Amino acid sequence: MTAPSTGTHRIWSPDTDPFERVLIVNAHPDDVDFTCSATVATFVDLGIDVRYLIVTNGEAGGSDRSQSRTEMAQIRQDEQRAAAASVGVQEVIFLGYPDGRLEPTIELRRDISRVIRRLRPDLVIAPSPERNWWVIYASHPDHLVAGEATVNAVYPDARNPFAHPELLEEGLEPHSVANLWIMAAPESNIAVDITDRFAAKVGALACHKSQGGDHPDIEVRMREWGRTNGSAAGLLEGRMAELFWSISTG
Repeated sequence: MTAPSTGTHRIWSPDTDPFERVLIVNAHPDDVDFTCSATVATFVDLGIDVRYLIVTNGEAGGSDRSQSRTEMAQIRQDEQRAAAASVGVQEVIFLGYPDGRLEPTIELRRDISRVIRRLRPDLVIAPSPERNWWVIYASHPDHLVAGEATVNAVYPDARNPFAHPELLEEGLEPHSVANLWIMAAPESNIAVDITDRFAAKVGALACHKSQGGDHPDIEVRMREWGRTNGSAAGLLEGRMAELFWSISTG
């Protein structure tokens, strides 16, 4: 999940980027906790309203072939709700698309736009629609599709009154998202110092027992990843970061 440094990282501060509402879109239950749950904990501590939107139902997770996929989906969704609560997020929205078979349809763009119009966030954080050859597992096909659909929902769909007219019929007025951050992108240009909230990330991951999030090696791996990111962002030695590609959507 580490993106190569551009050498020009900006360190996020609430003084320069004073967000009030943040929506984080991911393909699967647990994606947000691997990628940016310490950033979420940092935001929540500052009083920022953070919500999660999970596109698929998660039924393709795990490795037990005897377990029904319906049961697995429910387990993973319950794990994601618990992980969200552990970092102070109270709402997790599941769109229920099939895990592992996500496609970049106009319906997916509409469904993400619907949530954006309802919640009206200042910032949307989304998966990268570009494959990251540095970290291939970050570029699961569902991640790429969820990223592409979310970027299209941010611009132009959610702000365009003539896109998805059924949303207007539902009473959902257009909303322009001012800021977009991309996770696990090929490059990054903004960093959140997560050193003081790293334990929250480990705790959130531990909720995902069905996916091995409570494995003893997780903390070691995440700490190494965070320090590598911190070094790439120019933080002091030993400090940890989560990295994003930041775009102002004007």
